[in-house]
Amino acid sequence: METLTVTPNLTMLRVNGWQVYVWRDGHSATLIDTGAPGSGAEIAAAVPGIDRMVLTHGHADHTGSAAELRESTGATVLAGAGDAAVIRGQADMSPAVFEDWELPIYERVSAGLPRTAPPVHVDRELIDGDVLDFGGGAQVLAIPGHTEGSIAVYLPEHRVLFTGDTIANVGSVMLGTFNQDRARTVASFQRLAALDVETACFGHGEPIASGAGDRLSRAAATLTA
Repeated sequence: METLTVTPNLTMLRVNGWQVYVWRDGHSATLIDTGAPGSGAEIAAAVPGIDRMVLTHGHADHTGSAAELRESTGATVLAGAGDAAVIRGQADMSPAVFEDWELPIYERVSAGLPRTAPPVHVDRELIDGDVLDFGGGAQVLAIPGHTEGSIAVYLPEHRVLFTGDTIANVGSVMLGTFNQDRARTVASFQRLAALDVETACFGHGEPIASGAGDRLSRAAATLTA
């Protein structure tokens, strides 16, 4: 496991190649995503006091260890309403519409990753405008496109944004890949880029600890649906 301190309250874990974010309020920890299946014991050992897990969307590299962690820690699971049935194992995820150049990348990064994660009970289905009890009031933004139920989490008091897979930072800030609907993903990116953001945390790629807002805005200005 690799550990990166992003801000005094925020840590990124890279567990078996996948990213998990930890927000701390005193002794209480909130996970943003849970990595791939089989990472739960390692995450739980590294992060005491996990009270909740917020899942940005229903893909297995984000929800994979949620069931294991819920069982071992008792933490509650929160996820966007549009992906909740997938996360519970009650529905299949709609497929991505791939750009031609994405196909070889998808084949490489998905090798060895299960198509679905172990199902987990979703304690609370989140909708746009919900406010969560951590980080001084964490705002939920519905950002469909990558998946129907994708959400971002924004902490205005700290100017921290968790983008899920709608935005990536791989070489540069860019539109996330493997989207169900490119036009909606672009619109969601542009919505996030309009926020007052200092720190941005992505599902894939290094977080930006400071000055993130300018970089998001510049990237958003180049996008077309």
